[in-house]
Amino acid sequence: MAHCEAGSPRAERPELAQILEQHAHELTYLSNDQARVVSALSACRTAALGGHLQRCDHCGRENPVYNSCRNRHCPKCQSLEQALWVEAQARDLLPVPYFHEVFTLPHCLNPLFLRDQNVAHALLFEAAANTLIDVCRSNLGATPGLIAMLHTWNQKFEHHPHVHAIATGGGLSQDGERWISSKPNFFLPVLRLSEVFRGKLLEAFELALKEGRLRTPESAGRLLLRRAAAQDFVVYSKPPMAGPEQVLRYLGRYTHRIAISNERLLAHSDGDVTFSFKDRKDAGRRKEMTLPGAEFTRRFLLHVVPRRFVRVRHYGVLANGVKARRLARARSLLGAPAPPEPSQAKPESWHDAYRRLVGKDPLLCLACRVGRLVVVADIPRSLTPPRHAAASRSP
Repeated sequence: MAHCEAGSPRAERPELAQILEQHAHELTYLSNDQARVVSALSACRTAALGGHLQRCDHCGRENPVYNSCRNRHCPKCQSLEQALWVEAQARDLLPVPYFHEVFTLPHCLNPLFLRDQNVAHALLFEAAANTLIDVCRSNLGATPGLIAMLHTWNQKFEHHPHVHAIATGGGLSQDGERWISSKPNFFLPVLRLSEVFRGKLLEAFELALKEGRLRTPESAGRLLLRRAAAQDFVVYSKPPMAGPEQVLRYLGRYTHRIAISNERLLAHSDGDVTFSFKDRKDAGRRKEMTLPGAEFTRRFLLHVVPRRFVRVRHYGVLANGVKARRLARARSLLGAPAPPEPSQAKPESWHDAYRRLVGKDPLLCLACRVGRLVVVADIPRSLTPPRHAAASRSP
């Protein structure tokens, strides 16, 4: 492993799919979920998934466009889905300050999360959300609205499970008759949040061990909990967000983020992978790190979450079962208009949505920049596709 200041020139940008395809077989074990991700990303936008042949109706140029894998761990398949999701969240935002809290935990608990992802991550979500709600109720007498997001990596994409929570600055009173606001530049005391969070998470893990919901042996699990109890659980409170527009920008950056994007990959040669990262211990300076391909692949696959695991969750005023009623009440108390009802017209096609959100026409011919691309034939799936065959890619 090596790292240095970022900025070295490179001839061609590597892609995550190529690295996984070349090095995943070097690992001694892959879970079913990890193997599924390697297969999906390796096949994404190649002949393996089939596609269609497009022809320009002006210049006649033809090009194949291969289908996307649409796997949530794929760096090439998140942009449109992310934009549509963020657009939907805009309907739920209130005209109040929003605060960003980050819940971290001691590294000694990592074995519990690596061995029991579903249960451990769910416990982390619940402990973080219940901490914010309980402390907000005790300090302000209000129930806030929360959007919580699970991340499992740091800048070097080592294993680092933590939860980002976006919280309304205040919330509904317990009787639902008032909206109680926090101070504009202060939400809740972080030391109190840290103490309550530690107690809730350790208690939840202790109960899960007692009930046999974890694969970790109870004696080993209790040893890890005792070690964690002697350490601080750090909760970071970032500066308040300047209104709903900044919340949307944040959600657009972080909700569908994966451990590493193709943009951070700098080189893949001689079996090694070089990528950029921000060194938080050095004022966020951009640096480079080089890892053996197998180690890079191992680190990336640490962050594959199980199928159907929900990585973004809503709590408090925004909890799914009560969201419509509580949001309506909050808007009434805040004097905020209700958002327009979604259109009941025919569902929007992906290219219309892309054109509206991105401002570019995905069907414009890039050769002549006059004509439009029309599908003229289907391309069947290939059982033995060329590795990452060169072709035009659908957005």
